[in-house]
Amino acid sequence: MDYDVKKLTCDAVGLLKQLISIPSVSRDEQLAADCLQTYIETQGMETCRKDNNIWCLSPSFDLKKPTLLLNSHIDTVKPVSGWLKNPFSPQLESNGKLYGLGSNDAGASVVSLLHVFLTLCKYNLSYNLIFLASSEEEVSGKKGIESVLPDLPPISFAIVGEPTEMHPAIAEKGLMVIDVEAHGKSGHAARGEGDNAIYKVLDDIRWFHEYQFPKVSPLLGPVKMSVTMINAGTQHNVVPDLCTFTVDVRSNECYSNQELFEEIKQHISCEPKARSFRLNSSCTPLDHPLVKRTIALGRKPFGSPTLSDQALMPFHSMKMGPGKSSRSHTADEFIYVQEIEEAIGIYFQLLEGFV
Repeated sequence: MDYDVKKLTCDAVGLLKQLISIPSVSRDEQLAADCLQTYIETQGMETCRKDNNIWCLSPSFDLKKPTLLLNSHIDTVKPVSGWLKNPFSPQLESNGKLYGLGSNDAGASVVSLLHVFLTLCKYNLSYNLIFLASSEEEVSGKKGIESVLPDLPPISFAIVGEPTEMHPAIAEKGLMVIDVEAHGKSGHAARGEGDNAIYKVLDDIRWFHEYQFPKVSPLLGPVKMSVTMINAGTQHNVVPDLCTFTVDVRSNECYSNQELFEEIKQHISCEPKARSFRLNSSCTPLDHPLVKRTIALGRKPFGSPTLSDQALMPFHSMKMGPGKSSRSHTADEFIYVQEIEEAIGIYFQLLEGFV
């Protein structure tokens, strides 16, 4: 195959600068989606769009071939406090650092995967390719990738662009948020009246802190439960009749969220309610051909504690992209141009001639 990684990197960085300059906080990605759609169409490709999700299929698409999905997201979190630079003004310094909101998470992955896709589409491959730039990833929104997948042809495997230093995350923890309520009876604190709802949650909170689910993942470790919010009372001299607390549950692939919830209900006395069961853990076997190919390229598979659109994919996938996860959602977020160049080269090595 004939391609110039340096030129593709230059093109990718130019597009990334455009995307950084367009605010695209989750659920407000329209202008960024417009920009990306226009860019892809100027390359001679036909695009499809649903809300703020943009995708396109390789020109020689054949349902008899397996299909690989190349996916990353165009939305960002809101800028955190502490930015010393303008988060929406791309700034490229002499050391190759490109600053801007979404540069690392996950703009660098978007532009790297796109330019690899555009190049590979010029060749007759043994597999199909779909490029999908999705929205609402940062909030796991209903109008993101979940709404698009039913409109796509059957997919065999996905590469999800997220900052992993180009090592493949072949397993990812899921997420379930549980709200728990305890009811008592209000009364005057001075007279010892009422039934204090706070005391009713103490044993349950202790259980969440101490309990360990028996199945431990070799890549993701144990299920992790954290009580992260608690609320009760209206004033100091009134015994509260309601106490609520919230639990963040990070699942491994050994359990579905539904299974975890049913187990939790058996152990606590208060009333739990799961906000959703949809963000389950995922895991791809080490012997999958694409995983084996990444290992052959010197990349190291790992399990990721952070959530991505992998959680919504009913097929095997791996999370792999330029940048570092530790830079995501931070002030003065940045990506190195060299990381984009490296990513494009590795993506080509991974996908060239793959059967």
